[in-house]
Amino acid sequence: MAYLLDANVFIQAKKLHYGLDFCPAFWEWLVNENTAGRVVSIEKVSDEIEAGADELWDWAQLQGKRFFLKPTTSLPAALTRVSTWAANQNYDQAAVNTFLQVADYYLVSQALADGHTVVTHEIPSTSRKRIKIPDACLGVTVKFVTPFEMLRTSKARFVLPTP
Repeated sequence: MAYLLDANVFIQAKKLHYGLDFCPAFWEWLVNENTAGRVVSIEKVSDEIEAGADELWDWAQLQGKRFFLKPTTSLPAALTRVSTWAANQNYDQAAVNTFLQVADYYLVSQALADGHTVVTHEIPSTSRKRIKIPDACLGVTVKFVTPFEMLRTSKARFVLPTP
């Protein structure tokens, strides 16, 4: 089991709490946890990061395939299960169509296929106009947490050295 990170974890970290320029410890922690097999993401998330064409994309390119995994052989069955779940809920058809075309669908499916925990800033919603990651996770019994829960559970520490 590993933590499987949503694009918003990287993007919000860069923009808000853990900027690459002032909190390199967060990014080093991600790399170390990835090397240990505890934190990963998927190619589709890398594609979303690439669209930003900024320093986050530069960082992601350095991580490469060891961080942003290609689909596994167990993915097709999970994709079917997640798409069936989405189609059988009371979501607007446009919401289902959109969900099945974005990284969120693949993220939840990969977590289901490989027993990962999804990490996202999204929260469950009752809206029928958009399928949120936590709602899909709940629908197919995939565990999800916030980035802060992941950091606390992992006992991450970003401490300045003592002078």
